[in-house]
Amino acid sequence: MKNTKLLLGDEAIALGAIHAGLSGVYAYPGTPSTEITEFIQTYPLAAERHIHCQWSCNEKTAMEAALGMSYMGKRAMVCMKHVGMNVAADAFVNAAMTGTNGGLVVIAADDPSMHSSQNEQDSRFYGKFAMIPIMEPSTQQEAYKMIGEAFDLSEKYKVPVLIRLVTRLAHSRAVVTVGDIREQNPMTYPSNPRQWVLMPAVARVRNKELIAHNVDFLAEAEQSAHNCYTDAADKKMGVIASGIAYNYLMEYFPSGAPFPVLKISQYPLPIEKIRRMAAECESILVLEDGQPFIEEQIRGIIPPEGIVVKGRLTGEVPRTGELTPDNIREALGVPTAEVFDPSPLVVPRPPALCMGCGHRDMYAALNEVAKEFVDCRVFSDIGCYTLGFLPPYKAIHSVVDMGASITMAKGAADAGQYPSVAVIGDSTFTHSGMTGLLDAVNEKSDITIIISDNLTTGMTGGQDSAGTGRLEQICQGIGVEPEHIRVVVPLAKNMEEMKQIIREEIAYHGVSVIIPRRECIQTARRHNKKS
Repeated sequence: MKNTKLLLGDEAIALGAIHAGLSGVYAYPGTPSTEITEFIQTYPLAAERHIHCQWSCNEKTAMEAALGMSYMGKRAMVCMKHVGMNVAADAFVNAAMTGTNGGLVVIAADDPSMHSSQNEQDSRFYGKFAMIPIMEPSTQQEAYKMIGEAFDLSEKYKVPVLIRLVTRLAHSRAVVTVGDIREQNPMTYPSNPRQWVLMPAVARVRNKELIAHNVDFLAEAEQSAHNCYTDAADKKMGVIASGIAYNYLMEYFPSGAPFPVLKISQYPLPIEKIRRMAAECESILVLEDGQPFIEEQIRGIIPPEGIVVKGRLTGEVPRTGELTPDNIREALGVPTAEVFDPSPLVVPRPPALCMGCGHRDMYAALNEVAKEFVDCRVFSDIGCYTLGFLPPYKAIHSVVDMGASITMAKGAADAGQYPSVAVIGDSTFTHSGMTGLLDAVNEKSDITIIISDNLTTGMTGGQDSAGTGRLEQICQGIGVEPEHIRVVVPLAKNMEEMKQIIREEIAYHGVSVIIPRRECIQTARRHNKKS
C-alpha cells in the first residue's frame, strides 16, 4: 500500500523539504505561509534530525541565515508571504549573484484577493527580476514533489530557486503520496569562495555567469514534466494555465479538454511550447492566479499578427482578485446547469479584536486621551491591533507596512504634527521597528510610541516573538531615556493609570515608549489548557 497523507499545500511543501534532506527552515510568520514552518516544528523526523526551525526576526534575516546555511553545503529553505519578499529583496536578489552551495529554496506564498494582506503583488516578478528559476505547483502532490526537484535544481546550477504558492493551494487539503527520504547533506565549503564576496569586480563576473545560465534554465523549463502540452482537435482556442489555474481548469474537463492546453509550472516560460500553440490555434486564453505575468510576456514571444491573446489584460478574466473556478467557467463560456445565489442567512462578519484582548484596553485609553487634543494623529502597524481602525475604536490613521508606524510618526513630527503617536506590536517592533526607533532617538523626535505587547505574534496564530521579555532593554539600549520607558498592564481597572501615562509621555517633547503588556487572550487560553 502506498504511503499517503492528507496535507495542506503548506504541509506538503514542509514534508517534501524534510524528505529532500532539509537542514534548516528560516521564516517569519505570515499568512498564508505560516503552516510550513509550524509543520516542521512539530514533525518528529525534523526533531530527530535537528532541523533548524526557530522563527527569525524578519524575512531579511531569514533569507540571510538560510544563505549562510547554504554556504556550508546544507539544504536550506526560506518561507514568507508575498509582502515579506519586499523585506527580503536585498538578500534575495544578491543571493542569485553570490550563488549557492547547498540547495536554497525560497517559498513565497501569495495572497490574491488580499484575504489578509495589504496588496496582491505577484512574487513571480521577483524571481524574474533575480533571473532565477521559478516553480509553481498546481496541486498538493506536485508541491510535495516539486520542493525536492527545486533543491536538486538549486544545487545543479548553484542558484536559489523560488517556489510560488497562492492562498487556495496553501490552505486546502488533498491526499499526497509521499516518497523516499534522503539524508541531509554533509557540511562542505563552496568550491569557489571568491564569488561570495560581491565586490564590483566579482559581481560583474557573476552577473555574466547568471545571465548565461538563463539559457540552461530555459532548457530545463522546456523539458520539465511540470510544463506539459496536451493537444486536442479543436484549434479555435488554446489555453495556457499556470499553477492552481490548471487545477481549476481540469475540474471542468476530467477526461481531457477539447482544446489544446499548455500547463506551466516551471519558469522561465517554455518558449517553444508557447510558439507551437500560437502556430496551431486561432486564439490563446491565459489563466493564471495573480497578475498577468505570463500574459504580458507571451506578447513578446509570439508574432503580434494573426493571434488573439486573452486573459486578465483583455477582461476575459477579472483584473483583480483571486482566480476562481467560476472565473474560468465564464472565460471559457462553459454553461452551468444551475447557479446558486448566496444565502441571505450568511452575512459578512468583519474581523474584530478578541474579547478580553489587551489591545482593546490600550485603544480605549488612547482614544480618551486623544480627545483632549485638537488633531492627535496615530500611526499604526501590521498586526492584530490594526483592527483598531474599525468600529468601535476608529483609533488609527495609517497602516502601510511592517515597522512604518514609528518612522511615519517621526516624519509627521518632523513636519510639525503634535501629538504624533505610533502604535506597534511587540513582534512587529523587533521585525522592523527598532531601526525607526533609532532614527527617532538620534534626532530626539517629539513622538510617543506605544508597543502593545501581547507576548506573542498574535495575528498569525501565536508564534514566538523575538523580543519577548526584552523590550525595555532593547529600547534603553537604542537610547530611549529609562524614565520615559513606561510599562503598564492594559486592564479596565488600570484605565486611569494608562491614560495618565499616555498624557505624561505626550507632554514630554522627546522620544517616549509606553509598553502595555498583557498576554494574548488566545495564547493564554492555550497555555492554561496545557497546564
